[in-house]
Amino acid sequence: MRFASSVLGLAATASTAVAAATAANTGIKGFNYGAFFLNQAAKQQADFEYEFNRAKNLQGTSGWTSARLYSMIQWQTANTVISAIPAAINTKTTLLLGLWVSGGDQAVTNEIAALKAAISQYGSAFTNLVVGISVGSEDLYRDASGEVGVGPQKLIDCIEKVRSAVAGTPLAGVPIGHVDTYDSFLNGTNRAVIDHIDWLGFDGYPYWEQSLPNSIDHAHERFYDGLNKTIALAGNKPVYVTETGWPVSGKTVGQAVASPANARIYWQDIACSLIARGVNLWWYDLQESQWGQASPDFGIFPAGDLNTVKASYDLSCVSLILC
Repeated sequence: MRFASSVLGLAATASTAVAAATAANTGIKGFNYGAFFLNQAAKQQADFEYEFNRAKNLQGTSGWTSARLYSMIQWQTANTVISAIPAAINTKTTLLLGLWVSGGDQAVTNEIAALKAAISQYGSAFTNLVVGISVGSEDLYRDASGEVGVGPQKLIDCIEKVRSAVAGTPLAGVPIGHVDTYDSFLNGTNRAVIDHIDWLGFDGYPYWEQSLPNSIDHAHERFYDGLNKTIALAGNKPVYVTETGWPVSGKTVGQAVASPANARIYWQDIACSLIARGVNLWWYDLQESQWGQASPDFGIFPAGDLNTVKASYDLSCVSLILC
């Protein structure tokens, strides 16, 4: 099995010495966690704690002790701190924080207010868990696609607002980044964003790339082609893999077939290779279908009690010979 050699030795030069030291890839492993269930019900602290604890005890693998969030705000509130924060404190789960910036100026103001409130309310018990802050998620991609997103200058403004908000706080040295698709930065105008961040997040889903060969047999090529292009675009900024996965069920997209068997192949080929390289990774996702049925469903676990239902596929990593 071939692995992309450029994943080795990712550079870690950031905008400041502190950010450079903390932005480097260190082999973090975690999952993406939404703020609500499929039925739109907000996740409460107990829900997050249940998920975080389950992630720490997965058969066949270990070390999944980090959570990537998309928002600082508790679902269906104006700017109340998301209950994932006290859940992370109680479970000793590290956090890649996310601020949603495609909802307009007031939404950005609310996100920053919640971030400041979390620092004030929870102190070092919270701030010591934060491994990074993501300002936005796929905003440039959605903006270019005519969806609700933001352009590069607006995104840069948001990034600088967040930097100002954490200046003089225990989060001042935490690396700030942005998550998007690699092709968003093929647009030269968008590349200006990279100059204002400490790390770049890569979201890669070969399953959706139906304009190219995207069967499970081509998934390795599709994924690493996108990741390597992102690494090249990032220059001396480290790249984290912030989202990837393969669905266990759902429609066939191009040549990509959703199934537990293919999800297992993708885990072995992509998750295991990234783990071996020490790349910071947040998988999508632990459980997607709870209080509803996702289609496609990228969850490792099906609907039901996470401590009762079985994983849909094997999570062990079989040793491979690099060639």
